[in-house]
Amino acid sequence: MGIKMVHHVCIQTDKYKESLDFYTRILGFEIVSETENFHNREYNTWLKSGNFMIELQTPKSDDKFNKWSSLNEGPVHIGFLVENVEQEYKRIKILGYNNFKIKNGKVVYKVEGEYLFKIKAPEGTEIEIRDTDI
Repeated sequence: MGIKMVHHVCIQTDKYKESLDFYTRILGFEIVSETENFHNREYNTWLKSGNFMIELQTPKSDDKFNKWSSLNEGPVHIGFLVENVEQEYKRIKILGYNNFKIKNGKVVYKVEGEYLFKIKAPEGTEIEIRDTDI
């Protein structure tokens, strides 16, 4: 049978309200469901954009998360495709979000001839925004 598609990514956060605001207001995800007191967690929330979902979770009671690092093994960032990188960068700036990764003094930069930028979510997840498909 095999995999049909990527269904979701689960992101854990101890900054729930800030992360929820980031994924909904800044990136435009819609809340599908928000469950309080979910298996010893304050919240477990499903967010959706197109066919892609994020499961946003708070830590279990009395647990503390390790901080995210690009030096960890496993997933390093989540990439999203937009119509126009420059317009998306301006849109996010207008919304007042400023936690962008700077490379060689620039926020929007070229990699292999393609423009992109990276933004850091409140819980530390690195988000790549690009307008060219591979």
